[in-house]
Formats: sequence, structure tokens, C-alpha cells
Amino acid sequence: MKPRVAIVVLTYNGIHDTLACLQSLDRLVYPVERYDVIVVDNASHDETPIKVRTAFPRTIVIENNANLGFAAGNNVGLRYAQAHGYNYVLLLNNDTEVAPDMLDHLVSAAETDRRIAAVGPIIYYHAAPRRVWSAGGNIDWRHGICRMAGEEEDCGQYEARTVDFITGCAMLIRVDVLQRIGLFDERFFMYFEETEWCVRASRAGYTCYFTPLAKVWHKIPLNARFDREYLAYYMTRNRLLFLRVTGASWRTWLHVLIVQDLRTYLSLCLRPKWRTRKGRVGMRLAWIDFWRGRFGSAPVLAD
Repeated sequence: MKPRVAIVVLTYNGIHDTLACLQSLDRLVYPVERYDVIVVDNASHDETPIKVRTAFPRTIVIENNANLGFAAGNNVGLRYAQAHGYNYVLLLNNDTEVAPDMLDHLVSAAETDRRIAAVGPIIYYHAAPRRVWSAGGNIDWRHGICRMAGEEEDCGQYEARTVDFITGCAMLIRVDVLQRIGLFDERFFMYFEETEWCVRASRAGYTCYFTPLAKVWHKIPLNARFDREYLAYYMTRNRLLFLRVTGASWRTWLHVLIVQDLRTYLSLCLRPKWRTRKGRVGMRLAWIDFWRGRFGSAPVLAD
């Protein structure tokens, strides 16, 4: 008998993307009685809960009373899976669409070894269906860089392998592992929380695994830039929080602060100010809040 899977789709507005995602999940070939779709809504303003219940009556909808962010929002779904006896949880962004056999391949990979904590699929750009956005992630501990393989056409070059981290965009998690190492660290709010979780799993003796047989398409812009205040804020602050939580060396700190962050900030200053103001403001706020120890949802950063 196939393992039971809870598919958690976290939402914050974006109802059209959410409905398209749920429609693709309706086409899964995984036995329908062995998985449930759980939409966790972070207080959307576009009537997501009622529209989901109307279009997909079988879907379980959990309504949060505020925007809890990615980490805390998904933790609601993870706790639900723990409480209801699921074997696995698939975290899936609402702006994705999946191949019909995606879940079969993820579960099959996880079932090969109980030491596998999480499995990730190959993720393509929705607007360029053969261009890879993520094929598993690697951590350069010397320079403090977390990087996903991808940004090229898929020519069959990616093989199944152990990786340092799986992106939370599409991440199958073994429920038993949650009971040992815990849930996402909610201080991150969004970005780097899944990377820190994967590091925690690795240090507890588990591995993370990537399989290109499982396929997902993500509706992320092809030319995504570091020009939104909330993006610059959380990517900057949470990289520093990640280094602190994982115990990075002082050499890594120097490289991140001087080579990466300072260089990024100066490059923003050299571009036209109207294009980079939000990025510069976000980075400055991130540095201030990190050194003051302020974590959680930052005010006035929702673009």
C-alpha cells in the first residue's frame, strides 16, 4: 500500500495561481485515497478559502487569522500532518503546476532509504518549460553561499543525487523526521528556513535527495531581480540569521558581509536610483534589524 501523503499548499492571495495548482494536483496518478490536499491560507484578501472550497470540495482548507509567513504558515500544515498520521508531507508553492506522476517519483525516491529526510523534484520556469529553475541546492560553507543548480535548458544532464538542501517551493518531507528535529524556524518568516531545516536534518544523520524524474513548473519571473524591498530585506537578513544559527566561521562572516552584501549594496548604488531604491532600503533595514536581534514579520515590507 502506498504511503499517505499530505500535500500542503500555502496561500496568500493569488487565487488564480492557486486554482491552477489545485487543478494540476487533480491530475495526479497517485492513488486518490492515499493523499489529501490541504490549503493553508495566510489571511488572503481575495476570498481564497471560499473559492477553493467551491471549486475543490475535497480539499481541506485551514484559515490562519494573519499572514504568518512561509515558515510559520507551513508549520501549520506540518503539524496537521503529524496529528493525522500521514507518512509524508509535500510542501508546494501555490504558483506551481505539477506533472501527473510527480508525487509517485518523489515518494518512490524517499522510500529507498529511511535516512532520506526530504526529496525535491526538478523545477522548471513555467514561462520556459524546459529551462531549469532548481535541480537541488548546494552550500558553499567557506563563502556562505547557498546556490541551486539550474538556470539552463534541461538536456538530461541532471542525475538523481544527494544534495545539501531542497527548495521549499516543492519539498517532500518525511513526517518521522519532524518529530526528531522539529519544524521550520519561524524567525526566518520567509527564505532560508528550508535550507536551515535541511542542515539540521543533515547534522542529525539524515540526507536530502533530488530526483529529476519528478517534475514541477514554477511561475517565477524569468528576470527576477533584487529590486523589491521585502525581497532584499529577507534575503539579506535571513542569510545572516542562517549563518548565526548554523555556526558559520568568522571567515565566512567576513566574506558574506564584505564581499557579498557590501558589493551588492554598492552595485545597487551605481544603478539608476529609481530602479534600486527599494533594494537599498531593504538591505539597510535588514542589517539594522539583524544586529538589533529583531526577527519575525517586518512592518511595511509587503509590496
